[in-house]
Order: sequence, then structure tokens, then C-alpha cells
Amino acid sequence: MKKWIFLLCLIGFFTSCTEDVKFNNPAFQTLKDKDFWRAQTYKAHLETNGTVVIEGSLGYENVILKTASSEEGTYVLGNNDVSKGIYTNTLPSAAVSFSTGTNSGSGQIIITELNTANNTISGTFRFTAVNEDQTNTEKPSINFTEGVFYKVPIQ
Repeated sequence: MKKWIFLLCLIGFFTSCTEDVKFNNPAFQTLKDKDFWRAQTYKAHLETNGTVVIEGSLGYENVILKTASSEEGTYVLGNNDVSKGIYTNTLPSAAVSFSTGTNSGSGQIIITELNTANNTISGTFRFTAVNEDQTNTEKPSINFTEGVFYKVPIQ
């Protein structure tokens, strides 16, 4: 009898296991002020001057990453207006805009792969952006950490 119970438990164990694997390929996600944020839509494009713009959107929220070049490497934010991190919320009741710029905010964007065969770009980012409405003392800045953009299509 003990053998049958053991066998029944063993069969139940193996049949109850499932694989619920989801692949985020492509992906654009980050922690926004320590809360998980994943874009529903994402795209990238190369500007004529060589800069790259990578965008992720979730409803009214947009995260825009700009780098001085499309080359693989690290781009420091807060030093100039060429490489920037921008967050906007365009919901009329909560409209707000944050950005890095010359001596404003900090962070970095790292491009780890520019795949010209598949027209995709991958990398990581983190930044702290300053509220463009300096009178808003309730929310003076916003923080993005552990950001990843993976195989975002270049249009």
C-alpha cells in the first residue's frame, strides 16, 4: 500500500509541473523609483547626425534614451544635451516631464550590441532625471535603475 501511495504522489508531482516560460524578445524594461516598469511598445531610430534614439512606451508614459553615437560603449548622462535620459507622462491630469542634461541629472546608457543584420539594438541603462517644472517640490526627480533594452527594432 505504501508503494502505491508513493507512486501516486510521484506521478502527481511530475504531472503538475508545467513550463510557463515567457520570452521578452524584444524588451524594454526598468525599475522606475523601485517599481517594475515594462514598455508595451518600443522602437529605435538613427538620426542623420549619428545619434540613436531608443523609446519605450506604456500608456501615457514614455522613456526616451538618446546617445551621441550608435557605437557600442558607455554614454554618460548629465554632462551634455547630446546623450540624455527623458521620462514623460502625457496624461492630462498627471502631465510631467523629467530629463537629464548639461549639469542636470546623472546616469549612463550602455550599448552592448548593434545588430545591423537584424536592425536591432541592445543594452542597459540607469539614470536620475530632474523635473523640468522646478516649482514642483513634491517630485523633484525620478530614478530609473536596472534598465534593459533588448533587441529593440531600429526603424
